[in-house]
Amino acid sequence: MSRQLKGIAASPGYAIAKVITLKGARPAPTRVSVTNAAEEQERFRQAVERSKVELEAIRAMTEQRLGADKAEIFEGHLMLLEDPELIDAAIEKIADEFINAEYALHEVAGTFIEVLESMDNELLRGRAADIRDIAGRVTSHLLGEPHQDLSQIHDTCIIIAEDLAPSDTAQLNLDAVQGFVTAIGSRTSHSAIMARSLDVSAIVGVGAEVLNIPSGTNVIMDAIEGLIIIDPTSEQLQAYESKKQQYESRKTELAKLKEMPTIASDGARVELAANIGQTVDVVKAIENGAEGIGLFRTEFLYMGRDSFPSEAEQTESYKYVLESMKGKPVVIRTMDIGGDKELPYLELPKESNPFLGLRALRFCLTREDLFRTQLRALLRASRYGNLKIMFPMIAVLSELREAKRLLEEERSKLVAEGVEIAENIEVGMMIEVPAAAIAADLFAKEVDFFSIGTNDLIQYTMAADRMNDTVSYLYQPCHPVILRLVRMVIRAAEAEGKWVGMCGEMAGDPNAVPLLLGLGLHEFSMSAGSILATRELIGQLSQAEWAKIAEEAILMQTQEEVIQHVQEHVKGAKTVC
Repeated sequence: MSRQLKGIAASPGYAIAKVITLKGARPAPTRVSVTNAAEEQERFRQAVERSKVELEAIRAMTEQRLGADKAEIFEGHLMLLEDPELIDAAIEKIADEFINAEYALHEVAGTFIEVLESMDNELLRGRAADIRDIAGRVTSHLLGEPHQDLSQIHDTCIIIAEDLAPSDTAQLNLDAVQGFVTAIGSRTSHSAIMARSLDVSAIVGVGAEVLNIPSGTNVIMDAIEGLIIIDPTSEQLQAYESKKQQYESRKTELAKLKEMPTIASDGARVELAANIGQTVDVVKAIENGAEGIGLFRTEFLYMGRDSFPSEAEQTESYKYVLESMKGKPVVIRTMDIGGDKELPYLELPKESNPFLGLRALRFCLTREDLFRTQLRALLRASRYGNLKIMFPMIAVLSELREAKRLLEEERSKLVAEGVEIAENIEVGMMIEVPAAAIAADLFAKEVDFFSIGTNDLIQYTMAADRMNDTVSYLYQPCHPVILRLVRMVIRAAEAEGKWVGMCGEMAGDPNAVPLLLGLGLHEFSMSAGSILATRELIGQLSQAEWAKIAEEAILMQTQEEVIQHVQEHVKGAKTVC
């Protein structure tokens, strides 16, 4: 009889194959006394050096396959193998206690892992996986056991594991591996991010039970719903073969829209752009027909490392994206640090409510040195494309004016130095604080554009933390109150001849897209994978008709009523696959 397990759909798609269940974590090494600590230390150093050679090869392969940004993960791993708090501590422990290298590393690494896994910050918890990965690699060399190499899997399969380290995911032989399932993990773990970059199906966080599935078991993997069907029936196999074919056909059909403009059925033209977090993400944006970059989250350039990126590093990153988009608009948001995006090396003071504290532009205005470096890098890169600079988390006019003042000061300095800077760089702001939405008529006189950040705007308007499952029911993009704020912002901008985009998740929500079209939104920015389906949907809608429907929706009382109203009027339009 077939049975099912449920996890988190981390990278979409379907797969049907026999599984290879990777062996679990190696048992903890036994403490063994040694007589010659110096020899044991040398044995440890050699294992570390062999691990470095392996990781450097994996880093080079990943850079060629996925781009420099994804390869930076392994730069971090190589840095860990140089980290005195980890490596030197293990060497000292061998000498102090006259114990075997395997056990010394296990003890030292275990302390780090335990501390990191206890933290609330998901990025830091991810660092625990990095330490576990490199410690396992070094231990393999100490024991003379080969580290598992997933590039050597040649039979069609689905991988099941407790977790996949970034080095494992990067080496997947995609001619054979149809997808992978892990017992632990989240959508933001390194393995999930890499799976989306590799376009391989992935389900994570299923639980330990998944590890009991024996290798060779036939499995259906539904990475749309996050389902694993074990020992499927012939009827289930037939149904999912059909779903898989339909999914692939749908992707092929949508791909025909890649080079097409986004035009509603009555001729109204809008722009569909992509949200990106790393420079390599621009490749997926282009592949999915993005008409621009509506949000480049630059804070990711600062994360997963031990120090701030230099002005030169940042300039190169911005230059790469601008050149890649070949003159299409690129909206680059200045760093949005704080809230749920912490930098371990920054050592910000603990706040009882960081989402309402020192974050984004508020932080930048207290650390002018860091902010000015980013502004200079943006200005230096501006001549390579169509740059638009955007400031996040603005609540009052004084914040906007101060940010613009600093930008102009840095522009003047660079011009005096003889640096070529693009003329007429548009400067805008995010509308994500209700106070800014209400005062949009005032802000519109002092910016070139708005971009509505609905992820935060909704949580602040509803006073409901979007990361808190117990109040997630209040995260309602199509609530009439949210629609009223969106309309208010668009009308204020249009009165000043300015344009409005949206870079929150709402911009790609098939229930919200028709309403946003009707409200007159100019630019929709979303994850790259949603662009083509959204383009198809908009092509089936009349902006003039939806302007009337949106006004009707705004007068309703609940989100449920609004969604029902939308679905009744879409009349069979296909939703995002």
